[in-house]
Amino acid sequence: MALPLEEIKKLIISSIPDASIEIKDLMGDNNHYSAIIKSKLFKGLSKIEQHKLVYKSLKGKMGNELHALSITTEEK
Repeated sequence: MALPLEEIKKLIISSIPDASIEIKDLMGDNNHYSAIIKSKLFKGLSKIEQHKLVYKSLKGKMGNELHALSITTEEK
């Protein structure tokens, strides 16, 4: 079962309200995405901690409904 791009954005925004999100569907299958996420919440966090915040916002859907998501995080 695929996860639509807008649903991914909604999940991330629910946990990271100030996030600017750019997502690309890499294969056109609603299952392989690349995302650039910018947030003030990332300030002072390592890249690993930033990515953990994003994965936590996906509420267990990564690896299930969402097969692949390449993440780039940046401070606003």
